[in-house]
Amino acid sequence: MLTHIDENGNAKMINISGKEITQRLAIASGMIAMKNETLGLVKSQSHKKGDVLTVAKIAAIQGAKNTSALIPMCHPIALTSIEIEFKVHKKDSLIECIATTQCSGQTGVEMEALAAVTIGLLTIYDMCKATDKGMIITNISLIKKSGGDSGLWEK
Repeated sequence: MLTHIDENGNAKMINISGKEITQRLAIASGMIAMKNETLGLVKSQSHKKGDVLTVAKIAAIQGAKNTSALIPMCHPIALTSIEIEFKVHKKDSLIECIATTQCSGQTGVEMEALAAVTIGLLTIYDMCKATDKGMIITNISLIKKSGGDSGLWEK
């Protein structure tokens, strides 16, 4: 647990200075469902706001890098790698976002991967909302994490 409530009821971040530095990795994913027409605009890069997936990738990277500014008890982390992948599932009319984050550090990068997915999907929503207000963001979850005391975890 990385947060702590002291005897006075004050919340503070856990001191991680005594934890071992290890290679940390996290993979998260999520999806956004949309109309077929909206998906067609995104795939063909003909949306009036521009290249939706490229903008969403940049936003997802920014989300990962700024996670500790958004989540109060999250430690700032020097990320060594952020990879964002979008998979278009035409049959189901949805886009899947997969974020992989890595660092060598004393705490995990799960929140950064989850933030990247969330911000990437929200960016798609923002760019496409004029043509499809009914889009649904779902299934944001951690898929895998490794490193630290708890080692490997997979969904």
